Parts: sequence; C-alpha cells; structure tokens
Amino acid sequence: MHKWRGCDTIKELFLYVKVGLKTVKIAVLLSGGVDSSVALALLKGQGHDVKAFYLKIWLEDELSFLGSCPWQEDLEHAQAVCKQLGVPLEVMSLQREYHDTVVSYTIAEVKAGRTPNPDILCNSRIKFGFFLDRVGAQFDAIATGHYAQIRCDNDGMRLLQAPDPVKDQSYFLSHLTQAQLAKVLFPIGHLIKKEVRQLACDFGLATQDRKDSQGICFLGKLKFSDFLRCHIGERVGALREYETGELRGHHKGFWFYTIGQRQGLGLAGGPWYVVSKDAAKNIVYISRFYYTDDKKRNQCLVDTLNWINKPALPADDLKVKVRHGAQIHHGRVAAEGNTVRVIFDQDDQGLAPGQFAVFYRDGECLGGGTIEETLVTRGRIDSQDCS
Repeated sequence: MHKWRGCDTIKELFLYVKVGLKTVKIAVLLSGGVDSSVALALLKGQGHDVKAFYLKIWLEDELSFLGSCPWQEDLEHAQAVCKQLGVPLEVMSLQREYHDTVVSYTIAEVKAGRTPNPDILCNSRIKFGFFLDRVGAQFDAIATGHYAQIRCDNDGMRLLQAPDPVKDQSYFLSHLTQAQLAKVLFPIGHLIKKEVRQLACDFGLATQDRKDSQGICFLGKLKFSDFLRCHIGERVGALREYETGELRGHHKGFWFYTIGQRQGLGLAGGPWYVVSKDAAKNIVYISRFYYTDDKKRNQCLVDTLNWINKPALPADDLKVKVRHGAQIHHGRVAAEGNTVRVIFDQDDQGLAPGQFAVFYRDGECLGGGTIEETLVTRGRIDSQDCS
C-alpha cells in the first residue's frame, strides 16, 4: 500500500466520528480537480468503501451564454480518476436546487448593491445540504477535497483551519452546522497544496497537472463578471467623484464593481477607487483619496449568524476574516440583540455589506454571519462603546 503522510490522522478522525468502525462507506464529491481526486485516492487506499459523485449544477442560461459545455472537461477528468482507482462514479443533477438557492441569492444581493459570497451558500445548501439529504442515509460519511480539518470532543464537532493559510477553506465552510460536520470528512485538510500535488503525482492521477479553479463555487471556467452579465445584463450608468459629484465617466452596471476596487475603471488621473454604490440610481462613486478618515472602514454589524461553537461575548481575543485568504483581523466582538458588532484593530478598505464575517479563536472556526452595515470610528476606539 502506498504510504502517505497523515493517514493515521484520518483513521483517528474516523474513530472520533464513527466510534468502533474501522472501514466505512463514504460518498466522495469530485469536482474534476486535483484536491478532490487526492481525497478519493487516500480514502480508497485505506480500504474504505467509496463511491464518487459529480454534481451537475450548470444551467442552460450559463451554457448558452458561454457557447460551450465547460463542465464536460471536469467530468471527463473525474471519470478518468475513478477509472484509475476502480471507483464507481455517479453524475447527480442539482441544477434546479442550485438555481433556486445559490443563483437567486447571488443575483438578489448584487442587485441590492451588496457583495455576496456564493461559495458559502454552495457548501451549506448544496454540497452539505441537498446532496447530503439525498444520499446521507446510504453512507457513513461525505468527503470532499476542502482544505479544513474536523475534530470531535465532548462539546461536539469543531471546524479547524488547515495548516496552509492561503489555501485554508474554513471561511467557506463557516455556515455548516454541527449535524453537517458530524457527517463530513476532509481527507486532505491536514496537508498543504504542494503535498497534495505531490501525492497526485505519486498516485499517477489524471488530474495531477490541472490548474486550480478560479470561478465561483466549483463552476470552474465561469468568471463572476460573466455570471453577472449572463443573469443581469448591462446598463450604462455614471461614474461620479465621491467628493464633488462630478461626472468622471460611465460604466455598464454598478453590479460589476466592488467596494475598494481599483482595477478596471479605465480613468486617467488616478489611481481611482470605488468608494460606494447607489443601486437605485445605478451610480458608482469613485475617489482618488481612498484612505482619508471619512472613508475608513473599521467597524461592522453582522447579522444572520451561524455559530458552530458560540463564544462568550463580548470578546477581545477573536480573529475575524471578511474574505477568503490569509488576511485575518484582530477585533472586539460584542452582541447587540440578534447581531454582533465588530471593531477591528485596523481599517479594511474593502469592507462592504453582504460580505461574510467569520470568527476564529486559536485556529478554530467558530462560525460567522453577513455584514449588514459598515461603520467608521474616528479617533481612539473606546472599548466601552461595545459593552
């Protein structure tokens, strides 16, 4: 049997989650990429009873817009890996479910001038929602190629960050529940990307040289701007200077712009930054003076909270992510009714309503919610303000 780093860790995880079981029946979600392929190979190599699933979520709108079937190449790679490993593969359509949850949410948020995160809903509602509901009774666990770790103790399931701070995907998993996490496995969560690539080469997998997907959710080649153009279209509007209201140019729809954006404005005399958006009037406000006090963002109110493990509040020792990646803020977090107020120890000029704020302590993802409002604190922050 091929020896790989961390196999004992995965076995120990099974013992935590499924007490007394040494070989379990696992449904593995394959995207056609290297990460999920290695996850499948690891579990198969341990002797578990595995079946692979490819989720088809593309809709005819996207396919006609792009003029091709971009999921076909992903499926072919998934089929090749399954053939190599001798694992059965089932293609499951969740197209309508995806449209009614992830697509409709994304369009509604963008039209309201907010910044959505389709990946978080794709995980909580599709992969570990509809898919888990459909096949969960047939399998002991559902496995994916996410970079995150799960542990179980007397207080329940815990979602932990991966050792690779850049690839860590706990942010995207922050809306999972205890019940979902109790059924989930992340076989490569303890590895860094370089190690996963090496394992793919060692196993000789057909996906070993595939590039990482850059699209929303696991839509691969579909850029977010193309997604918006397909579903919302274009509408000419004004680019106005924030300080003066002066017309500086035109755009094709405020929904193509995010707060803090610098690239793609096409204006001379910059750099110019997107400061705010008026959804009702289709106006994008821009400024060359993005870091002045009247534009700093260092507070937010967070709603629609999902706590995996709820901390005692107020708390000064939490860290907060407002987007995927290695950047993480220190902040003070305090309850305000059904929301929480977060005061960051430094400004985040890209902070915008609709983003997800996700809370961490000592490498554990505690949960998160949606930013409803961004605020500015001028001068010294008084800790009593959030008591």
